[in-house]
Amino acid sequence: HEMRADAGGWWRAEVPDAGPGTDYAFLLDDDDDFALPDPRSLWQPDGVHGPSRVYSHDAFAWTDGSWTGRQLPGSVLYELHVGTFTPEGTFDAAIGKLDHLVDLGVDLIELLPVNAFNGEHNWGYDGVCWYAPHQPYGGPDGLKRLVDAAHARGLGVILDVVYNHFGPSGAYAPMFAPYLSEQSNPWGRTVNLDGPHSDGVRRYIVDSVLMWLRDYHVDGLRLDAVHAMPDTRAVHLLEEIAAEVEALSTHLGRPLSLIAESDLNDPRLITPREAGGYGLHAQW
Repeated sequence: HEMRADAGGWWRAEVPDAGPGTDYAFLLDDDDDFALPDPRSLWQPDGVHGPSRVYSHDAFAWTDGSWTGRQLPGSVLYELHVGTFTPEGTFDAAIGKLDHLVDLGVDLIELLPVNAFNGEHNWGYDGVCWYAPHQPYGGPDGLKRLVDAAHARGLGVILDVVYNHFGPSGAYAPMFAPYLSEQSNPWGRTVNLDGPHSDGVRRYIVDSVLMWLRDYHVDGLRLDAVHAMPDTRAVHLLEEIAAEVEALSTHLGRPLSLIAESDLNDPRLITPREAGGYGLHAQW
């Protein structure tokens, strides 16, 4: 299917029959023979090197309609690695242990990063598909079942997310657009937040943030190593995220928390936007 150039560097193709469950990939040039997954893929059933699969968020039957959320202040958080929390290492297996966490007095479980990375298990901090839950853990529906079950038990869910670099294997997004800057951090090249064409890169991150909170019903995010996200624009990306999450929280009618991991010890991160800060809720 030939794609046509559109405004702002975007390319489009209309494929009417490509409904949910359809596998697809992209060839960037006419002479390419390696099909690339979608940088915004919602589902990578065959791993980060395989094709993307069309996924519909509307198809999942949620049961947490009465969930009103969890406030972060005063809550007890339990950091949970899906791959090691149970022998099976899946979202569904973790559901069987939630009652134990309730008995411990946990209020919110904090999932280490679950977006797709190469391989079966790792810490998750080298993810490359920032919209797709890791398939060996159970994929998109598996994560939704875990969140739904947690809410049924009064447990909130915080998700650890990494937006400061792409992992070393399967990071195809930078082949599509200037997602990376010339700067580096300890884990790789930093993300292009303030250079040419950075508007689309920033939107890529903000839309991922909103997706986890809205479409997966999670109650907050831990933003990994925000000190490794240099941004010289007038409105820092963190402030932009905080403003959009606040609007989403009002729309959904439940609290949504943003926790910044930072080694800067800078109170601006958690100072309200009205007082010149970024308006995040906590530092880790």
